[in-house]
Amino acid sequence: MGLHAPCFKGNRQMTAPRIRDLGPLSGTILLFGGAYSNLQALDALLGLGVPPERAIFTGDVVAYGADALACAERLADYGCPAILGNCEAQLLAGASECGCGFESGTACDIAAKTWFEHASNQIGPRAQRFWADTPDWLTFTHGAKRYAVIHGGARDIARFIWPSDPDEMFEAEFTTIEAQTGPIDGVIAGHCGIAFERRIGARHWINAGVIGMPPHDGRPEARYATLADDGIRFHSLSYDFKAAARAMEVAGLTQGYETALRTGLWPSEDVLPRPLRR
Repeated sequence: MGLHAPCFKGNRQMTAPRIRDLGPLSGTILLFGGAYSNLQALDALLGLGVPPERAIFTGDVVAYGADALACAERLADYGCPAILGNCEAQLLAGASECGCGFESGTACDIAAKTWFEHASNQIGPRAQRFWADTPDWLTFTHGAKRYAVIHGGARDIARFIWPSDPDEMFEAEFTTIEAQTGPIDGVIAGHCGIAFERRIGARHWINAGVIGMPPHDGRPEARYATLADDGIRFHSLSYDFKAAARAMEVAGLTQGYETALRTGLWPSEDVLPRPLRR
């Protein structure tokens, strides 16, 4: 989950991530992340009819929305390859907050406590059933290229990585990842809430975006990506955002994200690096 980067301090360091290799994949692969407890968006995504063996989820089943348990059940039934987001990792640990490292008393911290408590109350001990065997990273080959799938950063599951970050940061991430996976041609990530692709030399960093919250562009549609032989494409996901917002209101989740579903604008731009602000 990633809409409050300025409050982030870093939380879950990974020195030996659990990695699952999917082997060779072919054809068009659906890439998506951040269901964020938004059942209406998740149902719209699953309604595309993509078989689970041709889809990959980059983590954060739960966050701002009203329907954490229903989203966890939907994704478990779907059964596509997935990695842990920081929210699932924290639920597995029985933690009291989402693991984004928000400073105590900030708006980030106050809002996160509300929605994380809501998600935790719905999920409870079921977290072990849903995610105990979920890896931290995935690897696979597609065509002539090899990819790693991570959630946030290589050492920190909840690191925010933005399209405006310098090349040196991406290069350092690639180096750290390859120390665990061997050579790769690309990384597929999630967490920050914005879909993008960056080319760093011959390698690609791909963020598939999230389906549970719009990417602060003034439109309510969410984002996902597809990987095909001719490269990566980003897509808009239309869904019943009005119903998702109403469900949040009924649940008492009214810190501004219910409005963001309708307007396509995040409650605050403090999260964003200056080059990405409107």
